Amino acid sequence: MRARQIVTIARFTLLEALRIRLWGLFAVIVVLAFGAAWFMQQLAIAESARIETAFLAAAIRLAAVFVLSLHVLTSVVREFHDKGLELVLSFDVRRGDYILGRLLGFLLVATAIALLATLPQFALSSAPAALQWGLSLACELAIMSALSLFCIVTFTQLMPAASFVFGFYLLARTLTAIRLMDAAPLTGVGTPSHQVMSWLVEGLALVIPALDRYTQSAWLVDYAAPWATSAILAAQAALYIVLLGAATMFDFQRRNL
Repeated sequence: MRARQIVTIARFTLLEALRIRLWGLFAVIVVLAFGAAWFMQQLAIAESARIETAFLAAAIRLAAVFVLSLHVLTSVVREFHDKGLELVLSFDVRRGDYILGRLLGFLLVATAIALLATLPQFALSSAPAALQWGLSLACELAIMSALSLFCIVTFTQLMPAASFVFGFYLLARTLTAIRLMDAAPLTGVGTPSHQVMSWLVEGLALVIPALDRYTQSAWLVDYAAPWATSAILAAQAALYIVLLGAATMFDFQRRNL
């Protein structure tokens, strides 16, 4: 019974994405990115094919993260405001099952978006490289969908939740560079302020995924990553999804509706 309720909620989450034409919107974005990448290739003096591939991959990656995160946030906040959540819970649905169903549905949406984003890469890169890029993007989008669900359940308002999600993504993409700069500062080596900042940066590195290691354009333009790397990224993504899902259920269980 509980499994059927979870699957039903996930199914309606997918139907919602179809109803608002999310796939069509992202397909238009992919076409526009492809056109912009072709324009960049025409402007390039050298390495035009590499520039086109790298630009297309980076643009589609950022667009996928933005579209998916915004969809998760607006979908849940709309349900809060329209009292649809109270209606669902009135059918003897456990709060944990509701979160699991929504999370499963959003993970399926993330997988579909990753599939749409990967299709153009097969035309510009080798099949193994495009496949690894697509699998890594699916893992990255899965993390962002779980994070977006956690933020909107916690904050319940669109603006603070969106600010946290995109701030988290920016930090996760730049954390490795921040650690490198902290390891070799120009001034202030050994000062108390530098020690505090080093501890803070290393502490963040323990809890925040290094998303710059995911979905690298270099896999498409240079060489495919080892499959062991893809397995490690998938395992890390699964761990973060479980942790974020558990945190979301914990916060939702204690909320008064």
